[in-house]
Amino acid sequence: MGFDMKPSQQSLKDWTAQKWKTKSGKPSSKTGERYLPEAAIKALSPAEYASTTRAKRAGKATGKQFVKQPPKVAAKTARFR
Repeated sequence: MGFDMKPSQQSLKDWTAQKWKTKSGKPSSKTGERYLPEAAIKALSPAEYASTTRAKRAGKATGKQFVKQPPKVAAKTARFR
């Protein structure tokens, strides 16, 4: 018996299949690092990852949970999400 998933269900299935983490492997809530799919982390240079982590930490310091990535980094990691 086949099951056709709605696009939102397929998206969630794809999202959970990715290995999301921080570069250090420690919880983002403790380090302030950006939480990304492992493949996206590997695609970023150390400077790019540092840039997005700085943005995350700056936003977190102002009480934001969701912080946009720098545009250049967002464009590079979009294909992994």
